[in-house]
Amino acid sequence: MATSETIPESGPVPPSGGTVYATPYVASAHGSVGLGERPKKFNGKDFKRWQHKMLFYVTTLNLARFLQEDAPDLGENPDRQTVAAVDAWKHSDFLCKNYILNGLDNALYNVYSPMVNAKALWESLERKYKTEDAGSKKFVVGKFLDFKMVDSKTVISQVQEFQLILHDIHEEGMVLGESFQVAALIEKLPPTWKDFKNYLKHKRKEIKLEDLIVRLRIEEDNRQSKKKAGNYHQEAKANVVEQYPVSLRIVSSQFSIHVGDCWNWGFKPIVEK
Repeated sequence: MATSETIPESGPVPPSGGTVYATPYVASAHGSVGLGERPKKFNGKDFKRWQHKMLFYVTTLNLARFLQEDAPDLGENPDRQTVAAVDAWKHSDFLCKNYILNGLDNALYNVYSPMVNAKALWESLERKYKTEDAGSKKFVVGKFLDFKMVDSKTVISQVQEFQLILHDIHEEGMVLGESFQVAALIEKLPPTWKDFKNYLKHKRKEIKLEDLIVRLRIEEDNRQSKKKAGNYHQEAKANVVEQYPVSLRIVSSQFSIHVGDCWNWGFKPIVEK
């Protein structure tokens, strides 16, 4: 009776007395790691954010190492396995380079498409746009100082904008303490939140940034609920006024009764002699 055997995975078999060349992994879209979302096309702005997203994306494709590797050297008189290994490397590098190129808008694609490999492309983008980002500290600080919330937008949506500015400041290597962030966020609340702002000023030494955001969310929900309730009562009152005449005059030979102002879902009669 034949016994089943576990067949080992096939791999490169070295020639007698030869050297083993490991064949680089050729990325597959069906790997065990879930694919990340393809970043939006880079147009020359917010390079750091785009770079982080692109790095994660090529990592999920098992291609991140080609951002740092140079092409392997065939050497003199390469054997068949060495040639196959180099060809496999070039194929994966080609994929990596073109994933990055397709993450650029058309104008930048035309500029960077002649790059010979993924590493050269990645380093060229870094030299160009990290140098430009180095001068953006003043711009980020200006955004932080100028930021002020308005009443025409929800507070929570503006808190998210504020957090993005804080993130950009952190990316530039500037560190802001949490107590400073809390105090700054309180000061930037919109004009109609003046009373709540004064209340929070007495509490800010006790509040963490995360707790402050939760309080702001609760306060905004309460304000929206009160506003909706107020609109409901206004509509109900308007419906009553429309249902009954504002002025109803009964005339007789001796006197007239003028029934006017709506009063508690009824009428308030006014007698005129």
